[in-house]
Amino acid sequence: MSGALDGLIAVVTGGSSGLGAAIVRRLREDGATVAIFDRNAPDGGDAHFHAVDVTDDNTVRTGVAAVAAAHGGIDIVVNNAGVGAQGTVEDNDDDEWRRVLDVNLLGIVRVTRAALPHLRASRAAAIVSTSSIAATTGLPQRALYSASKGAIAALTLAMAADHLHDGVRVNAVNPGTADTPWIGRLLGSAPDPVAERAALEARQPHGRLVSPDEVADAVAYLVSPRAGSTTGVTLAVDGGMATLRLPTAPRSTRPRA
Repeated sequence: MSGALDGLIAVVTGGSSGLGAAIVRRLREDGATVAIFDRNAPDGGDAHFHAVDVTDDNTVRTGVAAVAAAHGGIDIVVNNAGVGAQGTVEDNDDDEWRRVLDVNLLGIVRVTRAALPHLRASRAAAIVSTSSIAATTGLPQRALYSASKGAIAALTLAMAADHLHDGVRVNAVNPGTADTPWIGRLLGSAPDPVAERAALEARQPHGRLVSPDEVADAVAYLVSPRAGSTTGVTLAVDGGMATLRLPTAPRSTRPRA
């Protein structure tokens, strides 16, 4: 895929760390000029960093306008900024529901809305949003988070339908439990972090956490012009968690033919 994004201008929200940082690296490897939208600058700084809070429409519009002015347009938007949440439906108050939805869902609305005029002018326009395995699989203690990510899956389909004839492809990725700083913080607060990590790995059919680079590879495919007939798709990167039900017997050690 090297060079697949040559000459294209991308915006990645939440691009300073975790999945976002991996996506930024991968798109740059493929030739894109990538602007990072985040509240905090990446470690070591970045010449293409913009201080953008996706819950603040003014900073979103300022950031989008700055990128378009500096580079002559915007071709790709990766809506990756997000926050986590734990608990059942009765464990979070209204303020917490508003906070999480404001970032995870309305953040996508704000950034996409501001970028659409530039995307319509692009020869290779693509939007990819980060949803989650929680959108398609019932997970315990994730009611609010699941609701926010399920909304992203529905919004992806609606935007794909609305903007297909604008020449804008809209897709999403559904990572399984990924090895990100948020998961690291959850593990760090667990009574037994080693046992908790083992449980998270065991619930995924391939027996390990998803790597940020694997998610970045999926995003790179979806935003590439080579995926020109792919729109309205949510691509699972979850080791089969959403769809496979495997026996618990040890993996065969028989050599492959």
